[in-house]
Amino acid sequence: MTRAETAAALRDDDGAIRPEFLEHVREAIERKDAAALRAQVGDLHESDTGDLIEALDSELRPRLVELLGVSFDFTALTEVDDTVREEILDEVSSKVIAEGVRDLDSDDAAYILEDLPQQEQNEILEQLPPPERGALERILHYPEGTAGRRMQTEFIAVPPSWTVGDAIDHLRETADLPDRFYELYVTDDGRKLLGAVALDRLLRTNRPVPVADLMDPDHRRVRATEDLEAVARMFERYNLVAAPVVDDGERLVGVLTFDDIVDVIEEEAEEDIRALGGVSAWEELADSVWTIARSRFNWLLINLATAFLASSVLGLFEGSLEKMVALAVLAPIVASQGGNATTQTMTVAVRALATSELTDSNAMRVIVRELLVGLVNGLAFAVITGVAAWAWFRVPGLGIVIGLAMICNLLAAGLGGILIPLALNRMKFDPAVASTPFVTTVTDVVGFFSFLAIATVWFGLK
Repeated sequence: MTRAETAAALRDDDGAIRPEFLEHVREAIERKDAAALRAQVGDLHESDTGDLIEALDSELRPRLVELLGVSFDFTALTEVDDTVREEILDEVSSKVIAEGVRDLDSDDAAYILEDLPQQEQNEILEQLPPPERGALERILHYPEGTAGRRMQTEFIAVPPSWTVGDAIDHLRETADLPDRFYELYVTDDGRKLLGAVALDRLLRTNRPVPVADLMDPDHRRVRATEDLEAVARMFERYNLVAAPVVDDGERLVGVLTFDDIVDVIEEEAEEDIRALGGVSAWEELADSVWTIARSRFNWLLINLATAFLASSVLGLFEGSLEKMVALAVLAPIVASQGGNATTQTMTVAVRALATSELTDSNAMRVIVRELLVGLVNGLAFAVITGVAAWAWFRVPGLGIVIGLAMICNLLAAGLGGILIPLALNRMKFDPAVASTPFVTTVTDVVGFFSFLAIATVWFGLK
């Protein structure tokens, strides 16, 4: 069965794993039928294998790896949740892991090993041949979140004295080359990066031409200690396919490719989305109930404290609420509409800060824009809620009161949604993590206070 046929048997028309395929795999694992298991999943793409692993019960996952043996592609472990990968690695012997990662690209091998305890890392590294061990140790030496931690150390470097013909012959005759590459790098005797040559340009040039005449000495390069978010923005800005990674001495130590950067962009976007919802960036679907509950508890506690603060505003107008029940019914509408509006503004602001689109140079323009958006929407919803409130309660003036409060709160929502993330970012706090409780508190407090204060003055309540 070809890989395409196996993938077709795995998934239905909606892309979900077929229950019957999953059941066959379960039965093969329980029977310890390695031959049947290899026939079913041995030719799957690593991404499909990763999805299959996550669909299996936790106790069957390490048994799948062990039964497949050398047929199991350990790259599949880069496609699963961190929790799932750690559970599998805890159950599989260090010898099996060492055999599995030795043939992987260095960046994939490092990704699998990086979350293991140092002692387990050392046990696995000791079982690898010196070249592979040295490459992985160099990658794991760099801090998490840096380019050096995600780079692969397999690359093609040639001296400037070579011709195009020399380089092409080298590519044809050398067996130990990266599986995929897009550029050649020109280095001196000390491995200092001199420039890069795109593969398509190399193949379109006559053989006698020196490589030095083709190279781009100003090709964008990445420092091994550079933050991955900044590197991802550089790839996006300049439409890069690959970029060389250099150390502080400008020596070539690795390469980053676009597939690594796609993963980084996806991870950062997911982290921001989770943070906006008050969810830990490390929460996974495979986590236990206790782990998830504990990680979410702190933000819920903060939100509870801010909710008490907002509710205390109602206590200031207890007399007004007792005299006009309609105020108690309508007050949450004003606060809720402000909360929704500020979430919209905050989401745009946080994402713009994360991608460096919102800077000091354009901050004032964006602030004014959001203020005007709040004013326009405030006027529109003032009319809508004013008419609805009058039709509901038939109280003269109530529509005007809630309309004025709606304008005040949507203006506050526009300002709070942009100013609070900017202020937190200026103070070196992550606005994605810390903005939500502050901005919702602002709109709740302003919403309750403006509505009840205007109503108290308008109706002469005390």
